[in-house]
Amino acid sequence: MTAAASASAFDRLDAMLALAAARRPAHRISGRVARISPTYIVVTGLSKFVSIGDAVSIAGIGGSVLAEVASIEAQVINVTPFIADHRIELGASVTALSGQLTLSPHESWLGRTLNALGHPIDDQGPLIAGDRAVPIQGSPPAAMRRSRLGEQLKTGVKAIDLFTPICAGQRIGIFAGSGVGKSTLLAMLSRAPSSDVTVLALVGERSREVRDFLDDTLSASRDRVVSVVATSDESPMMRRLAPAAAMCIAEYYRDQGKNVLLIIDSLTRYAHAMRELALASDEPPVARGYPPSVFSALPRLLERAGTGEEGAGTITAVLSVLVDGDDHNDPIADAARGILDGHIVLERSIASQGRLPAVDPLASLSRLAPKIRTKQQSQFTTQLIESISRFEDTRDLRAIGGYRPGSDLTLDRALETVPRVYDALKQDLNETPVEDVFAFLAQTLSNPRANAPPSR
Repeated sequence: MTAAASASAFDRLDAMLALAAARRPAHRISGRVARISPTYIVVTGLSKFVSIGDAVSIAGIGGSVLAEVASIEAQVINVTPFIADHRIELGASVTALSGQLTLSPHESWLGRTLNALGHPIDDQGPLIAGDRAVPIQGSPPAAMRRSRLGEQLKTGVKAIDLFTPICAGQRIGIFAGSGVGKSTLLAMLSRAPSSDVTVLALVGERSREVRDFLDDTLSASRDRVVSVVATSDESPMMRRLAPAAAMCIAEYYRDQGKNVLLIIDSLTRYAHAMRELALASDEPPVARGYPPSVFSALPRLLERAGTGEEGAGTITAVLSVLVDGDDHNDPIADAARGILDGHIVLERSIASQGRLPAVDPLASLSRLAPKIRTKQQSQFTTQLIESISRFEDTRDLRAIGGYRPGSDLTLDRALETVPRVYDALKQDLNETPVEDVFAFLAQTLSNPRANAPPSR
């Protein structure tokens, strides 16, 4: 046989083997349920074939149950189901799936509401899958391949655009206790005119509040919002997965060149879910019951936001952080401040005065404000914050009649200016957004003071 004929025969043999391999059904590697506990399931026979974070399917009564590998030992693995009300028996078959959970986002997902696994829950039919499946627990872009931060993202919220301006691609937190207008402020931000798409993750919310927020509060901008929901009654696995799923969807739109606004409400409930899972796996608590894995998970999630590679869009992340008992030094709040590019503090005492949104300009900070503001805007804001500081520091003194006008010209100017600024910055959900807050304030302060509130 000639060399050419021999090569041709080998080529035909390779083609036949490839065809046979394609027709052969894929091997499925299975194990068995050996023990069932309230928080995790022990499985034998899969230790050599899975990695931490891989998905497995358990043959439950009434249907398969999706779970994730939490830990691996020599003979057994521990898996955690994504649903809490599963029915699984000892000896049930457990099949290893192909790696981690993935999503296939598509442009048509705008206006839809999904659960943390990417399944529609809005009774509007099935979702169209995109061309590419990407892991839900993805990785952030490499630091040196990210593009630089761009221009300001105009939110239309006067207090934020004035005191804590947000740059496209920035990550900022809203720190607030309960009942100070956090949800209303998030709804106002979701209508930001500078963003192309909004991705919303509602984590640990009450079911009633989810429906009210989506149907009423977000009704005006619902057609450009993708919502990912994991309510408080769902398993900690679903509550842990929801922000990552929302981030995965936001990354899809960012890679299309869009400026995405990602809102996660709340980062604290995500941390609570992480804590539940870690403690169930016998991880020791280190700070107010939070295990170390919680604090390592926060930067892995948040670093995925921001700018993409050159030519891609941005993900501007706004994350609410619940402070227990208005304690802003809570471990999660403290850790989040160290990761984020700024923080907006909502103060209960400000909300009680009827000044909504209840942004505290003295406690709030945007680390990227110097990159956004002009020199004149920076000077104006600095002088205004100094006036607000003098106004608030002397509030008790003035309340008891201990200050006589004319004895401090700087304070007199603050008494003239600050109440008018406070009144001008009030804003409700239905108010038309202000495009240029500096021009708006300049016009407000130049008007006669006939209708200004009293200086108290």
